[in-house]
Amino acid sequence: MTTRRDFFKKGILAGAGIVILSKSFGSENNPIDFAETLTPAADGDFTLPPLPYAYDALEPFIDKQTMEIHHTKHHQAYVDKLNKALADAKITGVSLDDLCKNVSKYSTAIKNNAGGHYNHSLFWKLMKPNGGSVLSPTVPNSPSGKLGDAINSTYTSFDNFKIKFSETAMKVFGSGWAWLVINHDGKPEIGSSPNQDNPIMDTSELKGTPVLALDIWEHAYYLKYQNKRADYIANWWNIVNWAEAGKHFEGK
Repeated sequence: MTTRRDFFKKGILAGAGIVILSKSFGSENNPIDFAETLTPAADGDFTLPPLPYAYDALEPFIDKQTMEIHHTKHHQAYVDKLNKALADAKITGVSLDDLCKNVSKYSTAIKNNAGGHYNHSLFWKLMKPNGGSVLSPTVPNSPSGKLGDAINSTYTSFDNFKIKFSETAMKVFGSGWAWLVINHDGKPEIGSSPNQDNPIMDTSELKGTPVLALDIWEHAYYLKYQNKRADYIANWWNIVNWAEAGKHFEGK
């Protein structure tokens, strides 16, 4: 028999569930600023940024289960381990950006987990439902504006750029990331990094300002695509957030 106390208890728990769920992701009308993830909270710890969309929002290209596990388990683990590594080293008040840019000064634990937190925070923002909604009027599913012009100038066409980027992603051995960066000459450059390294790290062979990031770790795609990395890469182009990539290209 359900008592009045049970009724109110269930109501409180249900309400708490709604609050927790709402903190797991934002919305396109209330986007999460990537810059916010670079600064530790007032207590000195970094926190897991909410997604700017629901876990199922990128289907059918990336499935809900993968997104939920990737965000709440893998990314959360990088945040937790980074906070522990910084506490063990008695390091406080250093931004995520500065940790990565000066990563050679820090331990392997700080490097790996700062990279994991930075890379994933960027990755979530560079995807969106129907990512091709901000498009060139002449070429389907491609960036417009200054980023589109720079890609066409450097790679002759967007199709050539896609082929080059996809080939680079396919050639990542084991776990890592594929990137489009603005290099020191101010031009787009495609490259990759192993593990959770990224192009702003002072130890990285590929250096530049990230514009696009694609996670090639198996946990990013294995539940849906198994060993078919090529299919994952091909489908990812459907959900690229070109508007966000353009902001990074223009330094906004």
